[in-house]
Amino acid sequence: MADSQSDVRSQIAALLPRLRRFGRTLVHSREDADDLVQMAVEKALTRTDQWTPGTRLDSWMFRIMQTTWIDELRTRQRRGQTFVPEEEGEHVGIDPGPARLDAIAVRKAVACLGDDQRLVVGLVLVEGLSYQEAADVLGIPVGTLTSRLARARDALQGMLGDPRA
Repeated sequence: MADSQSDVRSQIAALLPRLRRFGRTLVHSREDADDLVQMAVEKALTRTDQWTPGTRLDSWMFRIMQTTWIDELRTRQRRGQTFVPEEEGEHVGIDPGPARLDAIAVRKAVACLGDDQRLVVGLVLVEGLSYQEAADVLGIPVGTLTSRLARARDALQGMLGDPRA
C-alpha cells in the first residue's frame, strides 16, 4: 500500500511493462501504445492525490489509459488524422519459429476483435484482472463483461481454429 507520493510513483514505475502491454491491446501500433502509456503516466503522476490508497493501483492506471485513449481518438477525429497499422512490414526478414508464428497469429486475431471485446480480452486474459475489477475499469456490469469475453473467445477460436477440434 502506498502511503506517500514517492511510493505511488515507484509503484506506477513498476507497472510500466503491464501498462505498455495493455497499451498494445488498445492501440494497433507500438508507437501509439508508447505515447498512450506516456500520456497516462503523466496524468497519473499529476493526479496521485486522486488515487485512493487501499484500492488497486493497476486498475486505476488501466482506467486512466482507457479514457486517455478515448480522448486521443476523439482528438484525431476532429483533426481528421488517422494512424496506419504497421503489421504489414513489422516482421520482414525475420524467420520466426512456430511459437513466434502463433504469437503473431494471436496478436492479429485479437486486433481483429471489436474495441469492446479487445478491451475485455486485454484486461482479463492478458492482465489477469478479475471479472469484477475489469468491469470496474471499463465502467460496465459484470454480466456485460462476461458476455463480451465469451463472444471474444468464440471469435478468437473461430479465427485461430478450435484446438479442441
